[in-house]
Amino acid sequence: MSTTAYPVLPDWSLRLISELDAADRRAESVAKGLSAFQLNWQPRQGAWSVGQCLEHLRLANEILLPAISAALEGRQHKTVAEIRLGWFSRWFIRTYIAPNPGGARARTPKMMEAAKQVKPIVLEGLLRTNQAVRELARRASSYDVNGIRYNNPFIPLLRFTVGAGLEIIAKHQSRHLLQAEGVRQAADFPG
Repeated sequence: MSTTAYPVLPDWSLRLISELDAADRRAESVAKGLSAFQLNWQPRQGAWSVGQCLEHLRLANEILLPAISAALEGRQHKTVAEIRLGWFSRWFIRTYIAPNPGGARARTPKMMEAAKQVKPIVLEGLLRTNQAVRELARRASSYDVNGIRYNNPFIPLLRFTVGAGLEIIAKHQSRHLLQAEGVRQAADFPG
């Protein structure tokens, strides 16, 4: 844990940190104690396993964190009270990122595809990257997250604000943890 002192955090930062804490608890609940076989069990051909859902989230964090962090370098400090999403960011998050059972599905970018078989340490990897996201949310709290854009590593022409990027990370967790919980609750999940 970092010993860096942060000023009083704005509500948006506290909310995102709380969402990530809840995501960690959900990930632990869905994956802790599973055997390698259970972690990699797929409910049907082509569907993701619990482990693949967690690995996908870890990979997304590892790809997005450096891009968002780099956008803050050399910027002037200016705190904002809330994250303000533009119409496109709101639509994108609602359509492709947030839990949306039966809604739109997008093809997973190649760099975020989970391995066919994941190792049991996948949970620790996700928890580690979520801690890094929390640290970034604390660090970003002293910047204008609504005015600074980052270079999108997935779609270079699409540049979201730092605030939207942090929202994307948190909502993405909810989407795939819900998916992992569904796998774990399948009637034929190996006991």
